[in-house]
Amino acid sequence: MTRRFRRAAGASLVAASIAVSASAASAQSVPFLDTEDATLSGIDVGEGDVHPILSFDVRNGDYARGALDDDAAGLGRVPVHIAIGGAAVLRRDADGRGSVFVVGQSSNGFHAPSAEERVRPRAWYESNTIVGLAWRPVEGVTTAAAYAIKTSPNGIAATTHEASLSFLYSAKDAIGALAPRVAVTRRTKGNGGVYTILGIAPQFALGDGESAATLTLPATVGVGWQGFYAAGAGDRVYGSTGLTLAKPVRIGGASASVQAEVLALVRDDGLRRLDAPGGTTDTIVPLATVSVTMAW
Repeated sequence: MTRRFRRAAGASLVAASIAVSASAASAQSVPFLDTEDATLSGIDVGEGDVHPILSFDVRNGDYARGALDDDAAGLGRVPVHIAIGGAAVLRRDADGRGSVFVVGQSSNGFHAPSAEERVRPRAWYESNTIVGLAWRPVEGVTTAAAYAIKTSPNGIAATTHEASLSFLYSAKDAIGALAPRVAVTRRTKGNGGVYTILGIAPQFALGDGESAATLTLPATVGVGWQGFYAAGAGDRVYGSTGLTLAKPVRIGGASASVQAEVLALVRDDGLRRLDAPGGTTDTIVPLATVSVTMAW
């Protein structure tokens, strides 16, 4: 999704860790792609080859890779997102471990509409869909090529397309404990430019057993190159850090995770000024999300 006046890509930081591991008791883990910034994560699922995944979240604001997407941080309109997606195992190794997957999801944002949103349905302000092919050549290494289409059903923004390459390292060693991930995105329709993101997400168990809560400390640095955020904006930089508390539960027949996340978003001067007049131009923006993710 792209703001009409800034032509900035829609990608919410707070959604980057929605697809978390749901339960250590699940049969296998599959890759999952975030619709906002194309970062990879792993999510635990049951047996079989086809795995639906559903998530719901409530946020205090909607920001796209460090810049205002549609709602400034506050409680004025309280955007919510509903994501429907899944993963399918296309190939398994001799030991039965999945090695090639098709993954994807559609994330849809809703809020109380403003006066400028005149096209029905007025409350449905974004629909971001991503599809990718993921490969696990060895345990702990995941790569993916993905394509995303970001639209605005209520007409508040223009449609953009993005092609991405993504990488996640989650092996059981000192580096894998940090869960480093990298994604590089080229906008193929819209304002243009290149976006890169580098993040880590070390996780700690808060107790023993499969139902123990976990604490994750995500940290991310993102750079928009060649006017990615807006024509003439040049190269812009942001960072974010915070904490995520997640509790695995069972909902019906699904493995699920209830999650609360708080992040501090820090932008360079050029990027924060792009938020005027619709959003805050503060250097540091607090962001909070409460979410539920279910996988079968």
